[in-house]
Amino acid sequence: MKREARRLLSKGVHSLTVSIDHFNGSSDVGRIDAVLISLDHSLEMLLKASILERGGEIRDKPDDRETIGFDACIRKALSDGAIKFINEDQALSLQSINGLRDAAQHHLLDISEHQLYLHARAGVTLFADLMRTVFATELSRYLPARALPLSTIAPVDIDVLFENEAREIAKLLQPSRRRRVEAEARLRPLAILDATVRGEKFQPSSKELDTLGARLASGETWHAVFPGAASIVFAEDGAGPKVNLRLTKKEGVPVQLVPAGTPGASVVGVKRVDELGFYNLSLTDLAAHVGLTPPKATAAARHLNLYGDPECFKEIVIGKSRFKRYSQVAIEKINKLLKEGSIDDIWASRSR
Repeated sequence: MKREARRLLSKGVHSLTVSIDHFNGSSDVGRIDAVLISLDHSLEMLLKASILERGGEIRDKPDDRETIGFDACIRKALSDGAIKFINEDQALSLQSINGLRDAAQHHLLDISEHQLYLHARAGVTLFADLMRTVFATELSRYLPARALPLSTIAPVDIDVLFENEAREIAKLLQPSRRRRVEAEARLRPLAILDATVRGEKFQPSSKELDTLGARLASGETWHAVFPGAASIVFAEDGAGPKVNLRLTKKEGVPVQLVPAGTPGASVVGVKRVDELGFYNLSLTDLAAHVGLTPPKATAAARHLNLYGDPECFKEIVIGKSRFKRYSQVAIEKINKLLKEGSIDDIWASRSR
């Protein structure tokens, strides 16, 4: 192993150890921030060690004082053919952890124990995977097998996690409660994960969080509000202390490399996000927005031939599943139809 790579790898293992120790610690004081900041640092050191070991450079110019940043490391590790050692899923996971670290280090972050465990465990799995890929060695050579983030709370699927969080946020925003500050704190990590998966690098403003909260409070599904997060899963294998957890895109969802220098962008993002963001309504959502039952909303959609209008409808395929989705334009067209005539007449004509 090259000398500088060995020292960076050692530093990465040290930061990973600090992150795990804080995760498993008995004190909650600064725990979330310490876990995420140390985990992010450990992965950056590992990326730089790996780039050097693969014959790359971690400075843009030999005489530069500063080394390249986290995003540049991901881009080099993913797209430089001579160096490449990560895949798109690993790039998404790295971006997600880095986005949460930004919020923890530079602003405020209130992340649930379930979310923290998922990212911590995925980070350790990723560290071990890259050590095996680049250095042909096991993380267990540097850390005892017992040194892993452990939780007494059973991990949940990301669908369940987001569904539960969305429900609690909607409760906080009920007219009788209006606990906006608490709702924002719970929204922020969800918004950051969603944005980083979509290839955006930003910290959501209070106004943006208010908008997301209002959409959840109005009854929109979390899949519509957070389409990026809806395109990923945390895949698990193994059991007990040897469980591995990896963030991965759902089958059939492609990932694109965002051009270098794109303002406010991360390195990669799921391609299908624009479609999911545009066609963000299920039939139930559409019916609720126009004040109809789902069957009558279907009758109105057929009357207007929305199923042949790409501005209003698209059947999106993810893996082996098909989802019939409607856009906000469909709401406008059906509302216009209802102003011009009675849905009962349309319903009667469709029933003949």
